[in-house]
Amino acid sequence: MSHYDVLVVGGGTGNNVAAAAAEAGLDTALVEKGPLGGTCLNRGCNPSKMVIQAAVAADSVRSAGQFHVDATLDGIDFAGVVDDMAETLGPIAEGMAERYREKEDLTLYRDEATFVDDRTAEVGGEEVSAEKVVVAAGSRPLVPPIDGLDEVDYLTSQEALYLREQPDSLVVMGGGYIAVELGYFFEALGTDVTIVEMMDTLVPREDDDLSEAFTEIARKRHEVYTGHRATAVESRGGEIAVHAETESGEETVVVGDELLVALGRRPNTDTLDVAAAGIETDDNGFVVTNDRLETSADGVWAQGDIADNAMFKHSGDYETGVTVDNVVHGGDSEADFTAMPHAIFTEPQMAGVGKTEQELRDSDTEYVVGRQSLPETPMGRAKKLDHGFVKVLAAPDGEILGCHMLGHEASTMIHEAVVAMRSGSGTVSDVTGVIHAHPALNKAVQYAFEDVPV
Repeated sequence: MSHYDVLVVGGGTGNNVAAAAAEAGLDTALVEKGPLGGTCLNRGCNPSKMVIQAAVAADSVRSAGQFHVDATLDGIDFAGVVDDMAETLGPIAEGMAERYREKEDLTLYRDEATFVDDRTAEVGGEEVSAEKVVVAAGSRPLVPPIDGLDEVDYLTSQEALYLREQPDSLVVMGGGYIAVELGYFFEALGTDVTIVEMMDTLVPREDDDLSEAFTEIARKRHEVYTGHRATAVESRGGEIAVHAETESGEETVVVGDELLVALGRRPNTDTLDVAAAGIETDDNGFVVTNDRLETSADGVWAQGDIADNAMFKHSGDYETGVTVDNVVHGGDSEADFTAMPHAIFTEPQMAGVGKTEQELRDSDTEYVVGRQSLPETPMGRAKKLDHGFVKVLAAPDGEILGCHMLGHEASTMIHEAVVAMRSGSGTVSDVTGVIHAHPALNKAVQYAFEDVPV
């Protein structure tokens, strides 16, 4: 058995914990079978945002005429888009692994870990233990037991991002952020996309106004079946057919060259056998943590997608700081997930922070609303935007409860609300009292906050 001061299981955000421990002189082990950098660098946000830029570029060419620019889209090198992404990101993960192999006080295990006892895991036939353990083994695509799905070749987000041959048609099962981002990418580059979603709108976890508005935008691009639950999948003449039913039992069959299963993600706790280490999980399989990111097992912490917090890379990065302080430096830091933002990188983009209006209604919380349409702003007119808005939810005394945006660069604009909620007094006046450069698109944020009746 090999014994260490710190054992980190998972090389996504966990690689930074391992590096910090080794730099502090602690004998550290990092276990990761796949490429370092985890889902975000290799199978998620980094590759998806790179290929989506090709979609944005193609759309820019198509819309150039409205600015009296004569431009034509003569072709798209789909394989080139994917190869460029892979050739850019692959060396980053490889270089990270090379540096870690040479780092003093750090042992890198390129294998899988399975817990066998308290703070002890089996790694490649060897037992590895430590005084302190950090579980950061991430998540993987959720593939539900739909009839016939295991008998056809289907894609998850991981395979779809590295697909070099563009399909003529694609059926997307699911309507969350992964589904709509990849649906937008394939559609903008020329694939006929059909989306099948069980809920009544796409991106159903967003504020109702946002999800309803985006669903209407998506219907102009794709064939969209909301309120349809996928019940069966079958091969049909070289294509894949998806059977879907409405709540009333009406069946629809949609067919495509490829099928993308984008129905969410699940934590990797089952592959680790965390119960053998006394690590408690919730009903959905996530590791239960307290404010210090400690688990139910003594000397064990958890962070990232596998823990019961937000499944965002930026949340994992934030959690890394808490974990490093507590595990490496013996600190007593507590995680504060107040005003955790998120963004969806379709075009238009979507972003949100805080409560949605339906959440406030369901909790009987008193609130007021401020709104601003993006097309009705100076920069919105300059960009010839025909959709988009900023929506602010606040308490009658001015406390910011939530902010939701649909439109150009929403992923950037949302941070004005985030800073106000986390670093200011957390009130509407934190935004309205700021001088906004004119005619920046962020004037829409100012106008929306000024529209709040407080």
